[in-house]
Amino acid sequence: MEFICSDCPRRCGALRGETVGGGFCTSGALPHLARAAAHYGEEPCISGTRGAGTIFFCGCNLRCVYCQNREISRAGTGGRAVSVEELRGVMLRLRDTGVHNIELVTPSHHVRVIRAALEGLELGIPVVWNSSGYESVETLRSLEGLVQVYLPDYKYSDAALAGRLSAAPDYPQTAAAAIREMFRQTGPYRLDGEGMLVSGLLIRHLILPGEIENSMGAIDFAAESFPPGSVLFSLMSQYTPMPGMERFSSLSRRVDAQENRHLISYMLRCGLSDGYWQEPESAGAEMIPAFDGTGVEE
Repeated sequence: MEFICSDCPRRCGALRGETVGGGFCTSGALPHLARAAAHYGEEPCISGTRGAGTIFFCGCNLRCVYCQNREISRAGTGGRAVSVEELRGVMLRLRDTGVHNIELVTPSHHVRVIRAALEGLELGIPVVWNSSGYESVETLRSLEGLVQVYLPDYKYSDAALAGRLSAAPDYPQTAAAAIREMFRQTGPYRLDGEGMLVSGLLIRHLILPGEIENSMGAIDFAAESFPPGSVLFSLMSQYTPMPGMERFSSLSRRVDAQENRHLISYMLRCGLSDGYWQEPESAGAEMIPAFDGTGVEE
């Protein structure tokens, strides 16, 4: 398997093969998995009581400077490479443990293999697409009918901030178009009798310390783009400073209580009452799972 890649908005034209990796995501043609196991750190409607069946992919097409998963996001060839059939096997084994869903984390740069694995696969539980939001509409359209729940970030409403922290000054409009396409596919969110999200859109926004205007813009986007009560919104204050943040002075601290309260109030005033928010105490490196290959091998 070998192809010239233009699957994400960067359209870098990298040659990707089984032994060749490149482009911004540094990935080859086959996905590398770092972990596949029940995960309990997502929103209640995703994790529930039995956990989300979470598969972590190595590499990333965004690679934010503050990434908490940098151990795997900076290298597309860590973990273990899997074929289409092997990825199907991982999904089925994970499903059989009793998880609520199959959650694909940072999957966008491996859409070709994931799509092939999902086609014709009867899982019986929802597939959750957990992404940075930085995706092309054309690529997302190829997933229609295969993904039931979209769980995108909307990280930036500020183009300059997106350029500085993620080398993606086009992020605000690109992610907005992608998220609108996700909603077109799923329609208004739907919960089952256990309160689990079985279809729809849950938009996440991570508060960055000192960047209140960016967060207010992200809230405005969600409030203005979708009918009231049709999407879920998750305002996250779990930002945790990672090593090397000294050159970004505002990113060397956590979100404070005043910033958090201000944004929660603003979110509610904007009518985003369906969803979740966090308290600053939720921040901490202990939320990062061990990327030790758990669940990848048969």
